[in-house]
Formats: sequence, C-alpha cells, structure tokens
Amino acid sequence: MISFIENLTLLRGIMKEKRIDTYIIPSSDPHLGEYIPDHWRVIRWLTGFTGSAATVVVTDTFAGLWTDPRYFIQAEGQLSGSGIVLMKPLLSEKKDFIGWITEHINSGCKIALDGRIFSVEQTRKIVKSLEGKNILFDFDCDLISGIWTDRPLMPNSPAFDHSARFCGMERTVKIIEVRNQMKLKEVDYHLLTSLDDIMWMLNIRGSDINYSPLLISFAIVGEEQVLFFTDENRIPLKLASEFDKLEIVLLPYEETASILSTLSPDSTILLNPSTTSSSLFNSIPRGMKIIEDVTIPTSLKAVKNRVEIGNIRKVMVKDGVALTRFFFWLEQNYGSEPFSELSLGERLNSFRSEGENYLGPSFSTIVAFNEHGALPHYSATKESDIQIGASGILLIDSGGQYLDGTTDITRTISIGRPTDMQKRDFSLVLKGMINLALAKFPAGTRGYQIDLLARKALWENGLNYGHGTGHGVGFCLNVHEGPQNIGQGGVRDSKTVIEPGMLISDEPAIYREGEYGIRIENMILCFEDEETEFGQFLKFDTVSLCYIDKSLIEISLLDQKEIDWLNSYHAEVYEKLRPYLTNSEILWLSKKTEPLGE
Repeated sequence: MISFIENLTLLRGIMKEKRIDTYIIPSSDPHLGEYIPDHWRVIRWLTGFTGSAATVVVTDTFAGLWTDPRYFIQAEGQLSGSGIVLMKPLLSEKKDFIGWITEHINSGCKIALDGRIFSVEQTRKIVKSLEGKNILFDFDCDLISGIWTDRPLMPNSPAFDHSARFCGMERTVKIIEVRNQMKLKEVDYHLLTSLDDIMWMLNIRGSDINYSPLLISFAIVGEEQVLFFTDENRIPLKLASEFDKLEIVLLPYEETASILSTLSPDSTILLNPSTTSSSLFNSIPRGMKIIEDVTIPTSLKAVKNRVEIGNIRKVMVKDGVALTRFFFWLEQNYGSEPFSELSLGERLNSFRSEGENYLGPSFSTIVAFNEHGALPHYSATKESDIQIGASGILLIDSGGQYLDGTTDITRTISIGRPTDMQKRDFSLVLKGMINLALAKFPAGTRGYQIDLLARKALWENGLNYGHGTGHGVGFCLNVHEGPQNIGQGGVRDSKTVIEPGMLISDEPAIYREGEYGIRIENMILCFEDEETEFGQFLKFDTVSLCYIDKSLIEISLLDQKEIDWLNSYHAEVYEKLRPYLTNSEILWLSKKTEPLGE
C-alpha cells in the first residue's frame, strides 16, 4: 500500500539535507506535452492525484496542489490523507502557484525544481515574479529519482513508418521544406522538443504515450544532417537504413543536452520557449543567437494537405459508423441491462476498434451523466463511476486515433423526456455550434475574432462557458494540437490566423453545476470560398458525421438558416453512413436524421 505521507516525508528529508526551502513539481515530462508516460507522473506518486494537469509546491511546513476547476472534486477525494492541500483560489483572485510563492516565500530562500520538466518560459515567469527578493534558484535539481525506488521505466516501443499514402508527403520533402523555412528565417539549427513535430517531419509513429502515437525523442535539424535522439534499438533496420541515406543520424536520447552544448557559438538556433525545457535551453552555448518562435513543423503540419484531407473525410465515415452503431445499440438495449459511465465508454471504444487502421482512443473517453456532465472534461474513475438512470442528460465526448486521421466529437443525448430548460439550453448551444460552422470570414482572421459566433446566442440569454470554443487537431498525432485555436483571446493560440486546410473543433457548451452539462462538438475544416474586390474569403466544412439528438431541440429557438443547416447535415450523415450499416441500423438512423419538424 502506497503511503503518500511517507513519500512527502522522504521528499522533505532530502530537501532539508540539500538546504532547499521550496521544491516545485509540475505534471509534465521533458517534452512538455499533454500526456506523459508513467515514469514522469511524479505528482501521482507523491500525492495520489491522477489528474493530467497540476503543480505541487512543497516547503517544510506546507504542501499544496494547484489544478484547474475540472479536477477539484476528484482532487479533494484523492488528496485526502496525503498531507497535500488542494489550493482553490477564488475566481476573483485567479492566483496560481507562482502567485502563492510570491506572497509566501521569504527573502534569501532557496527554490529548486527539475529543469528537465519545466519550460524555459515557465522558469522565466517564476524568476520574474520574485525579482528583488534575493532568492537563490536551483533549476537543475532532481530530488525524486533517489527516493522513488519503484519508479516505472521509460517506455521503449519500436518506431513504425507512417506511409505517405496516409500523410501525403515523403519525409524527404518535409525535411527539405523545414530547411527552406530555416533559410528564410536565417537559422542554422532548429531544436525540436515536441514529439508531434518530430513524428510529423520524419513520418514515423510510436506507442510511448497514451492516446497519441508518439515516440519519445528529440531532434536537431541542421543544414545537412538531422540529429535524431532516441535509442537505436527502437528503430527497425529498414527504417534505420532509410534514415542513414537521408543523413538522419541516430544518437542516444540521454545525449541531447551534451550534443546541443557542442554547437558553434557563432551559429543561430530556432526553438519554442514554451515547449523547450529550461535544462535544454541552458545547454545552448553562450554567444549562440537564439530565435524564439513557434516551430516550423508546428506551422506546416497545421495546414493539412490534399491527401490528408481526403483521408480525414474517410476517417470521419469510419468514426461515424462506430458512433451510430454505439447509439443504436444503447437505445436498443437500454432498460434491459444496467449501464454505467465506464461500461459505456468501454463499449464505444470497442465499436471504434472495429474500424480499419484504428490505433486506439485519441483521449480518455468522457461519458458523463447528469451532474457529472457539468464538470468540463470529467472522466469517470472506478470511484466516481455511476449508473445511467432512467432520465437525464448523457454527454459523450470521444475520439479515435487512426493511421489515416484523428477524430474528436461530442454528442449530448436525452435519456427519457427532457425538461423545457434542458431543451432550451441544448438549442442555444446548437445555435452556437451551427453559427460557427456557417461562418464566412476574410483571410487573415484570427481565432478570437470568430469566437463570438459560437457564444452569441448564449450571451443573449445570460449564459456562457469557461473553456475555448475550438482547438486544432493533428493528423494521427495529438487530438489537441495548435497553433490554431478559437477562443476569447486569453490563449495565445487564439491569435493564430485561421488558414485553409486547418482542422479545428467547434464545441460550444453550457454547464449547470450539480445538474447537467451540454456540449455539441464537430470538427470543421477551413477552405477557400469566394474572392471579391474586398479580398479572399474563407468558410468551414463540417467533417464529423453523427446525428444530433432532435428530441432536445426547441424548434422555435432556431431560425430558418439554422434549421436548413441541420437538415442538410443530417441528410449528409445518413447518405454517407448508410452503406456501412445493417438494415435495422439504417431504419433507426433514417428516423434520427429526418428533417426537423417532420
């Protein structure tokens, strides 16, 4: 039995030994991505908290955990008896762990952290917040390895080739394009630390990370060579031979920092400070010119090519078939056997797994009934799992990773007869989703400039939601993948220009605490519309394919344009999915997609 109190005591013991007053632990790994391997889940080992986003601050008399509101209920239960306090700042304060440190750390104290798992951007914020306090910093301090005796090993999955028939472009072409962009930016080297950047450029995938087909690695792109840092035994011989011909040099993963330190001080390197660790950044030779910007692969892969777009459309059919079969099965079997949130999630994953080229879910499937739906991005655990009752609102947010694309879709359905308020809320959310899907805007428009379209109907009724409206989606990579984003401007990515070929989610919502949540999400693809004397205009094409529950719609709240969109969308869903369904499924879907009002 793990004793989290003992783990905390061990940490404080080594802190005292090394004269460290404050130690900070993030929920990240050296690549600073969304999902991390068990080897780096230090917070789970120390506190018992299993959420994906948190920061822990430990002193000799205090230990606190900061996470976002979606995890508050979960954290309160998991932290019980751990000696760790859940920090829930007032919304009016919005104080994060840096704010707490600024107020509570005395002048002359020593603050330490493991710079391998903190971005240089984060460490700069910490240092800036404590200016003038005479604080001693140690950003190269790993206190965990010596006390976590049964720490899981690093994953060691083999790489596999991601064919150009899926992604539309050979790795040679991608490397040349990256180098061309490097010349335009006048840089000699490009440091790649985000796994999706490296996978995209080299046309490989792996299975080191849950939900994303990634191989743990680093890369440095030079004018003639690509230095690829990963264990040699993870690269199959055929792939290694191809790499050799392309001057892709395999080097040990652990040597990234030391090799980086040997680059010429007279050269220039490009990196992203939000995805580059403080440790790697500090390995760069003094005098070397550093350009900080979004990485070149991040920008290139955000715009899907024709082959990728063609495959995305095929994947949406596969995914839509799985969802249709799941909802048909649910409706046919409801009442004959008990269902829980977890069991429904497992069943949906099973339907998806029947699709060709399926790799696994693209994130932890969210099945949330009634009050659980009011927690954005709630994910059921054995402790929180509940039975699906006779009446209520069921929210299901799920997605799949396929060799030929990545999906993310949310549907909210009614179990039993919905209330008037539920129908009103659903209809207002639906209006927002449709209005964004129908958007027409000039080239050069940024994500925050069109966010209002999804919120307008909600705002007019005194309603809102606290998360972004849309995130970028990768291609057989990460389900959440920028730089594109549709939000209110607080997120840096929402200032990214929306370009043709970008794939984005469209997911307005409403959450009523303690009652239910409603979210409707489709994926939309940007394309060029007409060009007028006022310039080029762009639009979105909705590519997700799954019916929308008409029993939750209050028709009087929709205008004719919205009704026409929904009827057209449902006709497309029926026609594209029909060839792959059984007769009984076809009959069921035909009723679900009948024109509104008939």
